Amino acid sequence: MDAVFYAFVVFLFAAVILAIEGVYLWWMGTHGAAARRVARRLQTMSGMPGRSGERISILKQRRYSRNEVVDRMLHKLSLAHRIDSLLVQAGARIPVDQFLAWSLGCMAMMALLTLAWPLPAPVRVFLAMLGLGVPCILLRRARARRLIRIEQQLPDAADFIARALRAGHSFSNVLQIVGNELPEPLSGEFRIVREEINYGVPMNEALHGMAARIPLTDLRYLIIAVLIQRESGGNLAEILGNISQIIRARLKLVAHVRVLSAEGRMSAWILGLLPLGVTAMMLVVNPEYVSMLWTDPLGVRMLWYGLGMILFGAIWIRKIVRIRV
Repeated sequence: MDAVFYAFVVFLFAAVILAIEGVYLWWMGTHGAAARRVARRLQTMSGMPGRSGERISILKQRRYSRNEVVDRMLHKLSLAHRIDSLLVQAGARIPVDQFLAWSLGCMAMMALLTLAWPLPAPVRVFLAMLGLGVPCILLRRARARRLIRIEQQLPDAADFIARALRAGHSFSNVLQIVGNELPEPLSGEFRIVREEINYGVPMNEALHGMAARIPLTDLRYLIIAVLIQRESGGNLAEILGNISQIIRARLKLVAHVRVLSAEGRMSAWILGLLPLGVTAMMLVVNPEYVSMLWTDPLGVRMLWYGLGMILFGAIWIRKIVRIRV
């Protein structure tokens, strides 16, 4: 009797498992992601509108994540669009979700490291926020370095385009030649413009897209000159030659200004980092002596005053030594 009962329980358990699996497979086959994708393709090929009135976009759209759900969520956030613009301008190959994951990972790592030191809660929060901003700081530095390299390549690019136009090449062919002959990163941007034009994008939109990817005033002058010449005519080679001379003169003036302001910028770095370095050294040598800054109420007040004065001094020196040309 016991054997029959146990056999019945086993078969009943197997039947329930198979029934659940069958229901699951039926649901995935009729309502799953693969079934919905096949249904959308069939509706698109047949020209019939979908039940939900979904509209298919043929515009180029950058993906923010490999996951469809995460990608749709990130496209609804303005912060994700700004991060993507920074990634494009810096020439980074990572998506937005990976950048956000790195930022959160740096914040968590910094928060774990602060647990090993007897620090007050405001300092822990400040260091955690600093860890969150480290990837953004590195990304902005990479963006600045890339824009500087592109700006230095612009005079040669303008002269190259002018010589090619004098030789009788069309502007479309000139874009291809510049994309193949000039070094990176500017050549890659010209190749993108050439590929967009080949795919059917109007030249005006392709050049405006290049200006959006590279926010440089000199490049916008060059693009405006090309667009005006296409509308009203004129000697584009001579205009580009004059623009290259103006850019070279401006870059020479910028280099001269940087040399004159180098002492002020170095003073800002030293005065800004010296208090933090001395505090870190004292924290390693004699922690009890420095701990008065966050254990005593007067010390906490002095610490906040000191941080505020350091921040105010750094901003003030930055405004003094930052000269726009």
